[in-house]
Amino acid sequence: MVAVVAAVAVVGTLGACSSGGSSDASYDQGIAYDDSFATEEWRDVPLDEQEEYDDSPEQPFQDVSTSPLSTFASDVDTASYSNLRRQLNQGVAPEGVRIEELVNYFDYDYATPEPGAVDPFTVTTQIAESPWAPEHQLAMIGVQATAAKATSRGNNIVFLLDVSGSMDEPNKLPLLADSFELLVEQLDEDDTVSIVTYAGSEQVLADSVPGDQRGTLVRILRELQAGGSTGGAQGLQTAYELAARNFVEGGNNRVILATDGDFNVGPSTPEQLTDLIEEHAKSGVYISVLGFGMGNLKDNTMEAIADHGNGNYAYIDTLDEARKVLVDEFDSTMFVVAQDLKVQVEFNPATVAEYRLLGYDNRRLEDEEFDDDTKDAGDVGAGHAVTAFYELVPARGVSQDDDLDYQDVESGYSSDFLTVHVRYKNPGDTTSAEVVFPARASAYTANPSSDFRFASAVVEFALAVTGSPHAEDANPARARERAEAALGDDRYGLRSEFVTLIDTYQRITD
Repeated sequence: MVAVVAAVAVVGTLGACSSGGSSDASYDQGIAYDDSFATEEWRDVPLDEQEEYDDSPEQPFQDVSTSPLSTFASDVDTASYSNLRRQLNQGVAPEGVRIEELVNYFDYDYATPEPGAVDPFTVTTQIAESPWAPEHQLAMIGVQATAAKATSRGNNIVFLLDVSGSMDEPNKLPLLADSFELLVEQLDEDDTVSIVTYAGSEQVLADSVPGDQRGTLVRILRELQAGGSTGGAQGLQTAYELAARNFVEGGNNRVILATDGDFNVGPSTPEQLTDLIEEHAKSGVYISVLGFGMGNLKDNTMEAIADHGNGNYAYIDTLDEARKVLVDEFDSTMFVVAQDLKVQVEFNPATVAEYRLLGYDNRRLEDEEFDDDTKDAGDVGAGHAVTAFYELVPARGVSQDDDLDYQDVESGYSSDFLTVHVRYKNPGDTTSAEVVFPARASAYTANPSSDFRFASAVVEFALAVTGSPHAEDANPARARERAEAALGDDRYGLRSEFVTLIDTYQRITD
C-alpha cells in the first residue's frame, strides 16, 4: 500500500535526539502528523500517488555444512525507521521496512576502541534464546566505531536541494529549509557551504560561502520556492563539480541531497543514477541523502544513491528527526572513520546447524567479495555502530568435512559459535585490513543485556509487520512487553517512542 498526503501541524513531539550527541534535549518544534487520521484499518489511498521501495527478498535459513559463510556490507542508514513512524502515524500500511535500519536507529552500549587502538572499531557478540522461536538462538553482533574523527580539517559541504513542484508541501520544502538551518548552526569559519537547487534545471545559489556567514545561508534557505519538473541528475552533476572545485584535502567533502526522490527529467531510475554516482564516489566526495514527504516518496532511489555513493540515508519526518541526524549525530553523519566495511561470519557446525541473517537483504555480498578491495561496501562514521542479528538453529548430529576452520569438527566437540571477520579501509586507502573476533561459549547467556532484549524486540516487531514467512511466532505484543522492560537510560525517549509505535500498530490492526 502506498502513502497518503495528510495535514501537518507544528506541535511538540517526543525528543528524537540520539544519546550519542550533546545538544539541548528540550525539543518542542517538531512537525508531527495529526494522529486523528489513524483508523482501525489501513486507509484507502488515491490511485495517483505512488511510493517506491526496494523489494529484495529476505534470506531463508542456510545449512552450515554447505554454506558456512555469511557476508554483508555494513549499513548505517536509519531512513526505514522514521519512514515507518510516519506511515503508522498516518494509518498507512508499512512499506519499505528494512530490519537493520530499524535496529540501527537506536544506540547501544557497546565497548568503544581504546585511545590509540590500531583498528577504529570494536566487535561485541551476544547469543541468547530467540523469543519468537525458543528452540532457536539469536546472535547479536555489534561493530562500534571510534568517536574520534579521522580529520580535523574543515567541512566542504554542498547542499543539493530539490525545489521541484512535488516538494511544494508543508512536510517537504518548509521542513527541508528548517532542517538545513539546524545544520548551518553547526558550522564555523573553517567550513565552506555551496547551495545548488534543481527543478527543471539546476541553479547555484551559493558557492563556497564561509560557514560562519549563517545569515547569508539562512536567508537563501528561507527564500526557497518550489515549482517545476525534477531534473535531479544534472543537479547531482553540478553539486559534485562544486565539491570537487572546493575540495579540502584531508577534510570532509560531502554532498547533502534533500529530496523526495521523485526524479522525472533525465536519468531517473536507480540504475541510471547509481552509474552516475559511482563515478563521483571515487573522487573522495561522500554523499548524504535526506528523504522528505509522502505520497510519491522514491525510497528505493534514495537508498541506491546513498549505497553507491559512499553515503548514508535518513528520512526526515519531523524537525526533531532533523536535529537528531544533523546536529546530535553530526560527526557520525559527516566524518568517515572506516571505508568499505564488510562483515563475514563463519559458523561452527559443531554448535550451529542452520542460520539466517535478519535484514541486510540488499546488502548481502558473495563470499569471495569479502577479500575484493574493488567491491564497494558501506562506510562508517565517527561514533556509528552497526548491529546485525542472526537467527541460529542449534546443531544436532555430526557435521561434514570442509577446508574451513570449523568444518572438520564433530557436533558437540567445539564450544565456539562463530567467528566474525571484519574487513575495512582507512579513509583514503585502497587496501583493506582484516580483523578477526571469535564468539566462544561465553558469548551465550540466559540473561541477555537490556540492549539485546530491546534490539531483539525491534527485530521481532519488524518480522511481524513485514509478514515474514520465517517469523515463526513473532508477536508485536510480546515485542512491546520486552521493549518496555528494556528501556534503560532512555535519555531522549526514543525507546519509549518505539513502544508507542507498537501501540499504534496494534490499534490499527486489532
